[in-house]
Order: sequence, then C-alpha cells, then structure tokens
Amino acid sequence: MRYVAAYLLASLGGNASPSAADLEKIIGSVGIEAEADKIKKIISELKGKNIEELIAAGTAKLASVPSGGGGGAPAAGGAAPAADEKKEEKKEEKKKEESEESDDDMGFGLFD
Repeated sequence: MRYVAAYLLASLGGNASPSAADLEKIIGSVGIEAEADKIKKIISELKGKNIEELIAAGTAKLASVPSGGGGGAPAAGGAAPAADEKKEEKKEEKKKEESEESDDDMGFGLFD
C-alpha cells in the first residue's frame, strides 16, 4: 500500500509518470527502506494509465461491495417500533447494571 501511496503522491505532485527513484525518495523520506521489486511492479502496473480514471473505476467497484449495517425496514409497520423501544430499554437497564458492577474495584482505587 505504501508504494501505491507514494506513486499517488508523486502523481499529485505533478509527475505524470513517476520513476523508481521518485518513489524511493518519497518512501525513504519517512524512514522506510524501499523494496525495488515492489516499486518495479507498481510502476509496471500503472505505467501509461490515468490515475483519475483508475480511482473512479475503483470507487465504482467499491460501491457494489456490501458493507453490512443498514438494518432495513420493518416488515410489519406498527410492531417494529414497539419492539425497538423494548430493546432500547433492555440495553439501558443492562448498561446501568454493568456500571454499578464496574464500581466494585476489589478494594483498589486509582488514587489509593
């Protein structure tokens, strides 16, 4: 990833086709020893390609990847909000119980 980042930094700096020396300089500036084989691979893969087009294509691919979450809409309109409220109440009660238990520090305090 660091080699791709170095290539992108060089490109953003105005260098349309960064060389191995450019990437070594960027990577070396943060105290990392650059590996020549990885630099050659990045340069060969990205040579002659438009970085903006590659980023746009990658963004489009990432948009199709499911990322979880969401929760979705409830199937039955009226029942779900009441169930959600009960879940929230249970969570709050559980948090209160946990916070009371966490006060027991087995006789040791931060400033004892």
